[in-house]
Amino acid sequence: MSLKNKLNLDVNPYIFFTSIIAILTFLFFGVFYSEATGEVFGHVQSFIVDKMGWFYVLSLSLFLIFVIYLFFSRFGKIKLGPDDSEPDYSYASWFTMLFSAGMGIGLVFFSVAEPMFHYLAPPTMEGGTMEAAREAMKITFFHWGVHPWAVYIIVGLSLAYFSFRKNLPLSIRSAFYPILGDRIYGWMGNTIDILAIFGTMFGVATSLGLGVMQVNAGLEYLFDINVSTNVQIMLIAGITAVATVSVVLGLDKGIRVLSNFNMTVAIGLVIFVFILGPTIYLLNATVENTGYYLQNLIQTSFWMGTFDDAETASWLGGWTLFYWGWWIAWSPFVGMFIARISRGRTIQEFVGGVLLVPTAFTFLWLTVFGNTALSMEIFHDAGISALGTEQMLFSMLDGLPLSTITSIAATVVIITFFVTSSDSGSLVIDMLASGGNPNPPVAQRVFWAFSEGAVAAVLLLAGGLAALQTASITTGLPFTVILLFMCYSLLKGLRAEGAERLVRKKSYRASSKPSEKSDG
Repeated sequence: MSLKNKLNLDVNPYIFFTSIIAILTFLFFGVFYSEATGEVFGHVQSFIVDKMGWFYVLSLSLFLIFVIYLFFSRFGKIKLGPDDSEPDYSYASWFTMLFSAGMGIGLVFFSVAEPMFHYLAPPTMEGGTMEAAREAMKITFFHWGVHPWAVYIIVGLSLAYFSFRKNLPLSIRSAFYPILGDRIYGWMGNTIDILAIFGTMFGVATSLGLGVMQVNAGLEYLFDINVSTNVQIMLIAGITAVATVSVVLGLDKGIRVLSNFNMTVAIGLVIFVFILGPTIYLLNATVENTGYYLQNLIQTSFWMGTFDDAETASWLGGWTLFYWGWWIAWSPFVGMFIARISRGRTIQEFVGGVLLVPTAFTFLWLTVFGNTALSMEIFHDAGISALGTEQMLFSMLDGLPLSTITSIAATVVIITFFVTSSDSGSLVIDMLASGGNPNPPVAQRVFWAFSEGAVAAVLLLAGGLAALQTASITTGLPFTVILLFMCYSLLKGLRAEGAERLVRKKSYRASSKPSEKSDG
């Protein structure tokens, strides 16, 4: 059912209006009862951390195991589209769009702050030591490594497979066709897409909130503009308005061009810090960080702090569980977006590319920025750790030459990541609300872009970083269950195709076999 003819909208009315009513309700309470909303967020986060933390940790590990299995399975050569289809984008454009959508703002925000925080207060050892510094980088790699990309692969691969190969709508509901059949077009499918819209909305809003906090810190460093919630809300309004230009330009002229631009600036920034920072130290750290991360990957993946003190449980809620909820809340958005740009690639190519290439660049980024800051703090007493989370990046850049130029570049990277995240998020939400239309009307995408900005602003009003963390953990929980069923559904669909191909192959061999002749 569509309202295209009545109201000039191309939407599924059940999904569209249910989502709008729920989001407007949240905005109302967030604006007029911000303090009470913040208290509710605190109680919700405490409940999930105390009662459901094990579920998050176990699920993320299962997702990683599942995608590794798919890479090595017999299904790897299946194309995401007809057998003769070719990729729509080059590897370079594909990778830049993957990275911009999948990490972006958050990676810039935490690249210095997270290693510094864990160096000062690691969960299981004394802070401020060399061992704590090594542990800090391992934890940071763990939070930004293969686990989030495994989540994105499950959603993206499921959507690309069922949409491009099985000709179903490009919508989260389509991933459940092997389980639900035609019921995906009824209330079950609507419910799945509504939950996906919530996950996308709050996942994107979390990133936008983190982004404007750091843009505000950059403007304070560059132009002495005070850090405040009011300034951050004005920044959200201004940058969201800029994002509408990208929305109007579309995927090829908007997101792709901006993604290529901000990756160029980001790579330039990495190279600058690498060359003018402690280069040999960073080369050594890249090797050691990666090795230490891989060496401890299994243990870290299943660590719950069961045999540690109560502070460790609090640490898990503020860091690991926040990240796991954030990545899952992000997954409908990133998954649908990477599905949209991955038509024509094989399953093995998709899994390998999405899992390894962005992770490798992420590790390089974290090492260059994180270890440079640690080096300054440990060996030169730079005082970075005494600053606020959003100010640490600019403090680190201040310790290098041309700090004003690099701070401007960092601010530009954050803003462009903001724009691409908002634009990509609005595209995905609109596709969900329209029932899977890959090219929904521009006006609807503009509406969703402004909605994302409004939700981010309310989260900042309702408690800043703590509210952003709670929003991710809460919205990610129900979608974790959906992702587990999505794994089963994808596997069922792939096995069904494998069985069909085997039958066709046997039939072909039987029909082409010479008939036996009697000797008479």
